[in-house]
Amino acid sequence: MSTPPTPRTVLLRQGEIHSPADPFATAMVVEAGHIAWVGSEGAADSFADGVDEVIDLDGALVTPAFTDAHVHTTSTGLALTGLDLTAARTRGEALTLVREHATANPTDRVLLGHGWDAARWPDRTPLTRAELDEATAGRPVYLSRIDVHSAAVSTPLLDLVPGITDRPGFDAEGPLTRDAHHAVRAAALAAVGPQQRTEAQRAALQRAASLGIGSIHECAGPEISSEDDFTGLLDLARSEPGPRVAGYWADRDIQRARALGALGAAGDLFVDGALGSHTACLHEPYVDITAAPHNGIAYMSAAEIAAHVVACTEAGLQAGFHAIGDAAVTAVVDGMRAAAEKLGLARVRAARHRVEHAEMLTPETVAAFAEFGLTASVQPAFDALWGGEDGMYVDRLGAERARTLNPYAALLKAGVPLAFGSDSPVTPLDPWGTIRAAAFHRTPEHRVSVRAAFTAHTRGGWRAVGRDDAGILVPGAPADYAVWRTDELVVQAPDDRVARWSTDPRSGTPGLPDLSPEAQLPVCLRTVVFGQTVFVRPDE
Repeated sequence: MSTPPTPRTVLLRQGEIHSPADPFATAMVVEAGHIAWVGSEGAADSFADGVDEVIDLDGALVTPAFTDAHVHTTSTGLALTGLDLTAARTRGEALTLVREHATANPTDRVLLGHGWDAARWPDRTPLTRAELDEATAGRPVYLSRIDVHSAAVSTPLLDLVPGITDRPGFDAEGPLTRDAHHAVRAAALAAVGPQQRTEAQRAALQRAASLGIGSIHECAGPEISSEDDFTGLLDLARSEPGPRVAGYWADRDIQRARALGALGAAGDLFVDGALGSHTACLHEPYVDITAAPHNGIAYMSAAEIAAHVVACTEAGLQAGFHAIGDAAVTAVVDGMRAAAEKLGLARVRAARHRVEHAEMLTPETVAAFAEFGLTASVQPAFDALWGGEDGMYVDRLGAERARTLNPYAALLKAGVPLAFGSDSPVTPLDPWGTIRAAAFHRTPEHRVSVRAAFTAHTRGGWRAVGRDDAGILVPGAPADYAVWRTDELVVQAPDDRVARWSTDPRSGTPGLPDLSPEAQLPVCLRTVVFGQTVFVRPDE
C-alpha cells in the first residue's frame, strides 16, 4: 500500500478507544503512521496545539482495523459488480437472474456468476446445462456454487476446453467438480481482461475498506486464479490507498511462490474440497448419497503434505493447506508430525504454518494443531449459513457429526491461534457479522466470547502473517484503525458470570458493541491504514 507523502500527526478525542493500554481511554494520537499515545480527555489537551489535525469523535468507537484472513479478491469484486446468485431462493429465481444478466451484458465474452446453492432450494436440484443454454441463448456461462468447489456451466463454455469430458469431475448435465471444474474456471477467468480484473479488485478493496477492514489475506494459486491476477493485485495494493494485502500462493513449487512475492506457498493448497459439493474428504461416507458410499476427494496425501511443510520450513516460507473434512484434517496433522520428526518440533512451530477452514475437527486433531503451532484460519459465517438442525451440514453428515463442526471454543481452550475471515465471495466481507456468528454459534458449546472473536479478527490475522506487534491500539503499533457509530458498549461471553465480572469497572475490560442477533451492527465511519485515511462514510 502506498504511504502518505507527508506523515501527519492526528489527535482523535471525545470518543471510546478500544485499547488494552488504557481501558478507559477516550483519545488517541497518531504520528508517522503509528499509534503514539492513548489516554484520557484531560491529557489530550496537552497534544491539541501540536498536531496537524484534531478529529472530534463525538462519542464514536475506535477499534483496530479488521483483518480478513481468507479472501479471493478478484472473485469478490466480480460478484460485487456482476451476477450475484446468493439471494436466489429457488432454481427459477436463479434462472431469471441469469437471463436478465445475459440480456443486460450482450458483449461479455463469458457470462460470470457466483453464489447459487441448491441445498437451500425447495427442490434441491442444481441448474442444468440445458437450462443455462436456453436462458442465455447459447452463450458461454460459468456459475460457481457458493463454496466455489463446483460450477454450473453452459455447453459453449465446455467447447472452449479441449478434452473436458475426460477430466475427473465432469458431469454430462450437472455441475462440474475436481479437475473439470478447475479447467472450465480457468477458461472463464481467461475471458476477464486486465481492465475488468483491476476494476473488480479495486471494487473489492473499496468494499473491504468501507467495512473497517484494514488488511486482507489473498488466497490465490494456480488452480484458483492466475499469476497475472495475483501480481496485479499486489501491485494495486501497493500503488493505491486501501487495505493492506498479504498474498499467499497455493503452489507446491515454493520457488515460484517466492518469486511472485507470496508470504507462503499456502492458502488454498487443496487437501480436499468442500462439504456442499461433496468433495470434502471424510472418514465416514456422506449420508445424502445413497447410490454408493462416497467419502469425498483427497487431493494430497500425508506424505505429500510432509514434503511441502519440510520444503517451506527450510525455505523460510509459511506452508498452509485447505482442509475441511475430518480425513483431510487428519492427513494434515499426520504430515505435520512427519515434518516435525525430520526438522524438529520447535522449527516447525516457529514457521507458523496454517490450515484454512478446518471445519471437521476432533479432540485429537485440535490437540495436534496446538502441538504444531498451526494457525486455524476459519470462517464463522459458515456455521451461520450452513449450521443448525436444518442446515447443509446436517444434510451432508447427519445431525451427530454436524454438531461437531467448527469447535471454536475447543480450539481457544487448547491454545490454537485463530484468525477469522470470510472466504469471500463464499460468504460476504462482514467482520462484525463474523464475530456475531462465532459468539452465537448454532452449537452452543462451540461459542466464544465477543472479545475472543474480536481478537481473532484483528490481532489474530496479524499474528497469522508473523506480526505480533499489530492489530491492537497501543503506542508503537501500526495506525490501522476504524471508527464506528454504535450503541452502548457491553461485554458478551458464553458464561454469564464472566460477562458480569467483565463489565465491573474493577476488571478494566474495554467493552465492544452489542452483537446479539437482534441488535444492529456497527456502522463504519472511517478506516485508516498506516495513518492514511482510506475510507470516509460519504454522509458523515
